[in-house]
Amino acid sequence: MSNTALAPFAAHADRSRGRRYPEADPVSRTQFQRDRDRIVHSTAFRRLEYKTQVFVNHEGDLFRTRLTHSLEVAQIARAVACNLRLNEDLTEAIALAHDLGHTPFGHAGQDALHECMKPYGGFEHNLQSLRVVDALEERYAAFDGLNLTFETREGILKHCSAKNARELGDVGQRFLDRRQPSLEAQIANLADEIAYNNHDIDDGLRSGLLQLRQLERVPLFARHSAVVRAEYPALAERRMVNETVRRMINTLVVDLTQESGRRVADAAPADVDGVRSAAPLAAFSAAMRQEADELKSVLHDELYRHYRVMRMSTKARRIVSDLFAAFLGEPRLLPDDHQKRAADDAPRAIADYVAGMTDRYAIKEHKRLFAIDG
Repeated sequence: MSNTALAPFAAHADRSRGRRYPEADPVSRTQFQRDRDRIVHSTAFRRLEYKTQVFVNHEGDLFRTRLTHSLEVAQIARAVACNLRLNEDLTEAIALAHDLGHTPFGHAGQDALHECMKPYGGFEHNLQSLRVVDALEERYAAFDGLNLTFETREGILKHCSAKNARELGDVGQRFLDRRQPSLEAQIANLADEIAYNNHDIDDGLRSGLLQLRQLERVPLFARHSAVVRAEYPALAERRMVNETVRRMINTLVVDLTQESGRRVADAAPADVDGVRSAAPLAAFSAAMRQEADELKSVLHDELYRHYRVMRMSTKARRIVSDLFAAFLGEPRLLPDDHQKRAADDAPRAIADYVAGMTDRYAIKEHKRLFAIDG
């Protein structure tokens, strides 16, 4: 989308607050397109293919991974951004990068690594995603990280404590000033919620851990499935679920677009700084927010807390904790490049190494360290 087609309150690439390390302007693309391309070509992005969304990588080939989830978030976010005349390229870059710092084994891995890191400042995958693009990627001769624009980095950092914000400089300042990020960042955040709630329904039913009767208690699902059954009474269950989820996503996207548009019209921000000084402008309507929360609650109780998921989560936490303890006790077990980093700050270097692992690599590394035949 050209700058002339963007809304005045959108983020304009030619008005970016720039990069940490000065670079010549791109010739055939915008600054935010450059960010998106760097993210897609990064090592951390490729690793997302083998990182857990809900089901660990070896549990099946058809379940979502962090990579497919990130692509789905980007698609949803771009659709909303287009309708609101926001910068689609920035929205896409934020969406593609939001999980780059996620640990293996999803939230179970993150929780375990945070517990290990509590004496050393803790661990949070949102901060780790920023750390990946700022420091850990090693693709360019002139700088560490990907040297992304301020706007993309700001969008990656969805939440942050005051302590961490003070250490992050300009990108953390908004948390101290209690200001909002760009609308592009706000939209990417809610697109993330749309994607994982609805696609976890699909994965949960495919796995057999969720049953249709459980979802029929959720108004958002029940309303759409009833319409699908009425229109296509002979439709097979798998296609009925796909059609229901597709319609649910559309309903959420339309509601998010309309409610955000209404709030923007009421606030009338003159530019992106007006967005930052306003209350959050991207939102679902109150009725849709309630229905989305009801869906989230059922997924939490019936899927994420299912005994089979809990068993795998327990194994995952043990693997992450064991790896961290082993490397902290003897840093010479680390690969050479990570040993060099550990010489300065061993806990953080170990957290970087463990967080960067895929599910299957973490399982293999655990076996190498702890199995007699490893």
